[in-house]
Amino acid sequence: MEEPKHRIRALHTATTVTVYQAYPPAIGLPAARTGRFPAAWQRTRMTWIKPSFLWMMYRCGWGGKEDQETVLAVEITREGFEWALRHACLSHYERGLHTDLAAWKRDLKRAPARVQWDPERDLFLRPLPHRSLQLGLTGEAARRYADEWTLTITDVTPLAQEIHAHVRDGDLTAAERLLPAEVPYPAAEELLAPLRP
Repeated sequence: MEEPKHRIRALHTATTVTVYQAYPPAIGLPAARTGRFPAAWQRTRMTWIKPSFLWMMYRCGWGGKEDQETVLAVEITREGFEWALRHACLSHYERGLHTDLAAWKRDLKRAPARVQWDPERDLFLRPLPHRSLQLGLTGEAARRYADEWTLTITDVTPLAQEIHAHVRDGDLTAAERLLPAEVPYPAAEELLAPLRP
């Protein structure tokens, strides 16, 4: 069966969703150690969370890019994740989805979250035809993410390095076995309809 172009795929349980971020060690290591983002983590900035492990690997170069050396798996509440979707605006103007450009700009300015759909990646980090969700959090959403929704923070840099080593060695079966089990997330249609181009 063909993969829908816009679908949230994530490692999730009945109550949680795992998202990924990458930080410099000064932020990532204390966050993983304590399970909380440290004081250096700025709640006033936009922060992007990604349910796709391989999209995160594409973005951070398997943890090899400067200031993205520590890859974190952040387990958050499904309630918080869905609050962010409910209060999100698509990150770009889409004719037919938004009333007009001015209305979209007003919505974007007011929204504490924004959604962007980027090509999902394979093990070689090549783009796939279907898209992966990125969720940008700012203002109230960023504060809630850090202070209310986050349940656990795990340093998955060693996992990223191990998977990358298997890919480099050509052992894709071993690499695939280690990937997080990301399956379709059961988001209600009314949550996603305003966020799909």
